[in-house]
Amino acid sequence: MPRVGLTPEQVVDHALALIDEQGPEALTLAAVAARAGVATPSLYKHVSGGLAELRRLVAVRVTGELADRLAEAALGRGGDAAVAAVLRAYHAYATEHPHRYGALPQAPQPDEDLVAAAGRLVGVIVAVLRGYGLEGSEAIHAARTFRSLAHGFAALSTGGAFQLAEDLGETQDRMITVLTAGLRSWPRP
Repeated sequence: MPRVGLTPEQVVDHALALIDEQGPEALTLAAVAARAGVATPSLYKHVSGGLAELRRLVAVRVTGELADRLAEAALGRGGDAAVAAVLRAYHAYATEHPHRYGALPQAPQPDEDLVAAAGRLVGVIVAVLRGYGLEGSEAIHAARTFRSLAHGFAALSTGGAFQLAEDLGETQDRMITVLTAGLRSWPRP
């Protein structure tokens, strides 16, 4: 029987706290069990698939958190303002939680919950792109462009790649200007 008061959601909370402190590579059942105050075998009562299941649950949670952050940023905005808000929210999430961001899967996974969370994330981006009249295949190409910029900037920032003195916020502003100008003049087939 699972420990009273410990739920799968709380196990994921402990896993995320561990990841936040030490990075995704530190995620082990023993480390999470120690944080939760249970024996390692006891975690199987809460996360039956072991470490693989825990990694899956972490990926679902992180993807959902990012999707929620982007949706909140886009709310009530359209066009250039929506793009800017979503890109800034994406970068802010990554810089506030660099290790969680490192646990974010970049490739599709054959998992219903993860597909749903990723669908929400991409759905926010596609909804923002509708403000530029982009639908169907063109929306997909534009969403890939958007995600490439967002992920590239976030990954390079959190990885410490930007060491020169120029202001990173100014770089982000220019990146947003380039993307919004490109979206306004998106090539149509």
